[in-house]
Amino acid sequence: MRNAQEAYVFDNKIPVPLDNGSPTHRFSTCPLYLQVRNAIAQRIIAGEWKPRTAIPSESELAREFNVSVGTMRKALDVAEAERLLTRRQGRGTFVNDHASSEHAARYGNIRNREGSHINDDVTILSVFETTVNEREGMRLRLRARECVHRIRRVRSILSKPYMLEDVVMPTKLFPSFATREHASLHIATLAQQVGILLGRHDERIGVSSAAPDVATALHIDAGAPLMRLDRVIYTLQDIPVEWRLGQCLMEDGRYYLAQFK
Repeated sequence: MRNAQEAYVFDNKIPVPLDNGSPTHRFSTCPLYLQVRNAIAQRIIAGEWKPRTAIPSESELAREFNVSVGTMRKALDVAEAERLLTRRQGRGTFVNDHASSEHAARYGNIRNREGSHINDDVTILSVFETTVNEREGMRLRLRARECVHRIRRVRSILSKPYMLEDVVMPTKLFPSFATREHASLHIATLAQQVGILLGRHDERIGVSSAAPDVATALHIDAGAPLMRLDRVIYTLQDIPVEWRLGQCLMEDGRYYLAQFK
């Protein structure tokens, strides 16, 4: 688990002033509704609120956290916008399962030309831990000599490779990551296993030509044109959690779309 500086607040209760107006402990400088949202997120991280389960009502939570219903509603609005929760009319509010295909799909924005998600197979070529290089450090905001997991894998459709992925993840966020089985898991699943809540992602699109090692992995000629998908995924606190460089084939009139959410 990450340390307190990198995680959400660990207190489930919001600081309450004493009669003399002084706080029971040091107040956070962020607005009260965001403090409540942070506590909600921490309950999800800690596993107190399980994926796919209903949480207490707004009024019950407001009483528990000693805040107004309006403040609680605003906190829940933020949590829903961040996809931590889903409100279902007449049924209640539920914790989202970020490892589900529905939510993991937002980080896998490769589509076919009809706009549908691609059901593919993954082959792990290599996975190992090493010291971060300068480029990785810049993309993941890591210091020199910090460690990362490096993964190289190929994605295929009907046994035909269409993308080579080079993935880098900070070891400090995934300390138990060690096997090819881990390397084949979706980042959303890995994050849920270690109590990380994923947030936004940025993806840059470019064009390149296949280097010899890339050409070998994709069964194409060196120099063939490829689409480059350079993506970084962040936690809800905007900490980089994964850098993925994908190199995709652009042949047979086929193309892939990167959609931003």
